[in-house]
Amino acid sequence: MKFRDDPHRIKGSIAPVITPFTGDGALDEDSLRGLIRWQLSQGSHGISLGGSTGEPSAQTTAERARAIRAAADEIGDRVPFLPGTGSAKLDETLELTAIARDAGADAALIITPYYARPTQEALYQWYATVAREFPELPLVIYNVPSRTAVDIAPATVGRLFRDFENLVGIKETTKDFEHFSHVLHECGPELLVWSGIELLCLPLLALGGAGFVSATANLAPAAVAGMYEAFTAGDLDRARRLHYQLHPLVELTFVETNPAPVKWVLAERGLIASPHVRPPLITPTEPGQDKIRALLAAGQDVLAPVEP
Repeated sequence: MKFRDDPHRIKGSIAPVITPFTGDGALDEDSLRGLIRWQLSQGSHGISLGGSTGEPSAQTTAERARAIRAAADEIGDRVPFLPGTGSAKLDETLELTAIARDAGADAALIITPYYARPTQEALYQWYATVAREFPELPLVIYNVPSRTAVDIAPATVGRLFRDFENLVGIKETTKDFEHFSHVLHECGPELLVWSGIELLCLPLLALGGAGFVSATANLAPAAVAGMYEAFTAGDLDRARRLHYQLHPLVELTFVETNPAPVKWVLAERGLIASPHVRPPLITPTEPGQDKIRALLAAGQDVLAPVEP
């Protein structure tokens, strides 16, 4: 929990690891722990679990809790841990956030409640409730309108940021890059903003972003982390080179619905035991697999080795 007291140390590439399942669909804790060890050996600056890439809506609260505890135990205090603890239901969100807090998470990533399409005032009250319940735990808003059907407005983010000291950041997974700028302008540089859109990771740093939570880090953790490190070191040429070298793997990630392509690649490479995704997702179709293989070849230069 050494990062909990100073959340501004939570920067760089926060890898949003997938949730591995066995071939029959059960939670695969051994593969999860192995993935985390591999991520750390490849230089990821932090670990997230249970965002969109982690299939949280296809899991029970008990399964999500078990995965959070396993990940926290494996990570220890080596890097920051930001588990996703949000749900469409407030009671589940509070329960999972308490579990993450007690497990030693450094911050909790809270998705905007999906399907219901709450108003901005309702979103304010939702996050205010969570913030009041966990005053000692840094909280990060997770804005992903393509999946939730609601977009939290910059003014609402600013209101929450000013009203609650533990509301420290936002993961912006929107292709509206103006939204990033409006949020930072509304809140100032003290708000931590991470990009969840792969091809906006590098541009966000120029606006003062804290880093990124990129699904591509599941395939190329060293390159994604290296892009952040190059930018902060002033080596813009290297940062841009990595950005473009990562393009094929970004495209691969979304050949079919994320995280199915990523899981298929990780299983093919022996990093997890099975490519299983839970319904309503399916493993990549044969045409999808053909595209994935071609993009893997195109992104070979930045694809991380299996062995540390």
